[in-house]
Amino acid sequence: MPLSMRLSIADTLTLGNATCGFMAVYFTTTGILIPHLTGSDETGMARHSAATAVILMLMAAIFDLFDGLVARKLRSSPMGAELDNLSDLISFGLAPAYFVLVYGMVADDAHQRVSALAAIVVLLAVVLRLARFSCVTLKDGMFQGMPSPFGALTVVSIVLLELPFIPTLLAIVGVAWLMVSRVEYPKPRGILAVAMLGWIVAAMGLLAAWAFDAPGGQLLLQTGCALQVVLGAVIPLFATARRVNTFRDNRREARAAQLP
Repeated sequence: MPLSMRLSIADTLTLGNATCGFMAVYFTTTGILIPHLTGSDETGMARHSAATAVILMLMAAIFDLFDGLVARKLRSSPMGAELDNLSDLISFGLAPAYFVLVYGMVADDAHQRVSALAAIVVLLAVVLRLARFSCVTLKDGMFQGMPSPFGALTVVSIVLLELPFIPTLLAIVGVAWLMVSRVEYPKPRGILAVAMLGWIVAAMGLLAAWAFDAPGGQLLLQTGCALQVVLGAVIPLFATARRVNTFRDNRREARAAQLP
């Protein structure tokens, strides 16, 4: 095969990312939406399917984390960047947006049309974020805007918190805005990558405990979701504070250079 058509190991991981995103949509449909539309009262099935869908998004985040590491250590094919963007669109754009849409259809206090609008906002935010990532050169080690995997998991965490509809909607739109904002986020490398992997594995454990109705599972899940949302809100504050401090330091240096 031509070099442009050969898949590398990193590309295989990227395709695993896309597969997990598609299967998350599948479980959201078959385990949550269809039982609701058919009038099924099997809440346990819906809980298991919701947990499975979110675990699949977490697995997609793991694939997304490792495909970049493998590509840097070994090699990436000419298709690598395009495959990564397309897979991220499925797993961190379509899957969480569809999760929000289904939430608006099954939740008692939700409004379906407004939820559909929020889902579109999430999807378009990811599309714009990925497009900008492809054509904007940034300084090494930083992302501009909330990374789409982090944004997707934050959106899903907001839904799983089961807050009233209006706060849920506002928080989801806020996350979408952060994804297209200019706020800087550090890339998961080194210790940060290990910490992110540990957090994802812990989140999978919390979802499993909740799905199987373990003692305290509901409280543990809501605590984990709350921590995810807090992290999404705190990181921009630190980034803004760092930018302000850098601006002040530059002004002091400029004034000091002007003095005789």
